[in-house]
Amino acid sequence: MIKSIVSVAFATVLLGSVAYGQTSSTTTTTTDTKGGKVTESTTTTESVGTVTDFTPGTTIFLKTEADQPVRYKFGKTVTYVTADGKVIESSTIRKDSKVRVHYVKEGDDMLVDKVIVTETRN
Repeated sequence: MIKSIVSVAFATVLLGSVAYGQTSSTTTTTTDTKGGKVTESTTTTESVGTVTDFTPGTTIFLKTEADQPVRYKFGKTVTYVTADGKVIESSTIRKDSKVRVHYVKEGDDMLVDKVIVTETRN
């Protein structure tokens, strides 16, 4: 009986930590073009982690729950902000900064359009 309770509690904590690391939402846009409808579906995802490597304008690597750091590429425009929404320069981001990245999956690439710095390390 105790083993069952401990197992259920552990599974709940594990699922909660994985859910905290990544969230996603889907946006569907329908456009009427001369009698025909075109529907586009875009899934945007956020991932939380610690910066292990960062090249402004190119890539960012995050240590998440995954065994290896995850590589994200930057889209054409990227906004860098603090947790309270203040726009910052990319030079603020350092190795070991805690961040949340907002990205869209395109093929095999994860293209970041927003980096939210939740905690910086000096």
